[in-house]
Amino acid sequence: MREISAEIIAETVARLCIEANRNLPQDVACALACAEDAEPFAPAKDLLGLLRQNERIARETRMPICQDTGMAVVFAEVGQEVHITGSFEQAVNEGVRRGYVEGLLRKSVVGDPLRRINTGDNTPAVLHTRLVPGDRVTITVAPKGFGSENMSRLTMLTPAQGVQGVKDFVVDTVRRAGANPCPPMVLGIGVGGDFEGVAELAKRALMLPLDQPNPDPFYAQLERELLEAVNETGVGPQGLGGKTTCLGLHVLAGATHIAGLPVAVNVSCHVTRHQTAVL
Repeated sequence: MREISAEIIAETVARLCIEANRNLPQDVACALACAEDAEPFAPAKDLLGLLRQNERIARETRMPICQDTGMAVVFAEVGQEVHITGSFEQAVNEGVRRGYVEGLLRKSVVGDPLRRINTGDNTPAVLHTRLVPGDRVTITVAPKGFGSENMSRLTMLTPAQGVQGVKDFVVDTVRRAGANPCPPMVLGIGVGGDFEGVAELAKRALMLPLDQPNPDPFYAQLERELLEAVNETGVGPQGLGGKTTCLGLHVLAGATHIAGLPVAVNVSCHVTRHQTAVL
């Protein structure tokens, strides 16, 4: 049995909160560069260049990439052979508090959705924890801004609507979103599960590397078709038009009920932030 202190958890989460808000993952940065090179529409190409410049300045000056430093979403895979000394959930929230206060990141969380009083330190985090084999703890912090989160949608299709129903829902979500989520977007698409499970699938899909196709050929093909359909909408960077509406997307599928076909689209802007540490 391996021991990890709650203090180490807190220190790690704090560091990841700061790093995620300052540095785009390499796959997202590369997708942005490729999009600029391939974009034929001059205004869209210029705007993609500005987004890349903003990413570089944030990285070099150690400033946030975006003024919306997000609500902290934390994914944790905790090995069954690990003993955490102290409260894991409290340690995660302490890490978020430190990261957002010490990193001078904007605090955007209100403690109650209707009374709207800011908690002052961006806690509590949204925490997803899984027990896994082994003696390691893997923590991913994904700050999620709400310009894009507000454009996300979930629907309960019927099985008869099938693949075409999924495609139509994804494309309709992008059309409705328009310029609001600061495109070019990254999309996480969940299919299957139940009402709450499909939303988590979509959120987890956002964390998958854009430069790695789905290992299942069926879903790899679906991802290619969806990306093509989304970019044919012509929304373009910041809604100015062009071919680059979406930098990339992934589909995560899960088992579901014989009577259901849940679909969730978690919309992210080009600043799709996430950082991971293994303890």
